[in-house]
Amino acid sequence: MAFAKRNDFNDRREAAANARKAMLERFKARPPADDPDVVARQAERIAIAEAREKRRAEREAIRKAEEERIAAEKLAAELAELQRKEEEARRRSEAEALLDAARKAARDLRYANRKSKKRR
Repeated sequence: MAFAKRNDFNDRREAAANARKAMLERFKARPPADDPDVVARQAERIAIAEAREKRRAEREAIRKAEEERIAAEKLAAELAELQRKEEEARRRSEAEALLDAARKAARDLRYANRKSKKRR
């Protein structure tokens, strides 16, 4: 049982000192910065970081190109819709003009008929 073991101040102080000593030994065991293995690992990390940045830039360029394509398609669709609406408005105005002309002709005909009846 863990609680059966006495863990007084001296035991804790000794454990902390041993932990500090182990950390110091690990630090001293590290190879120096100019070691070929360390330099090779550092160069590998730099190459990986550069490749990662290159892939990120490529993804960003692809994303921007896709956004531009979508914006161009949207603009083209809006332009086509605007042209369709303008054509519809032109047709509607032509139809209105024809209808107005037909109404005027019918009115003139009624007026002429009424005048001819009065002259008889």
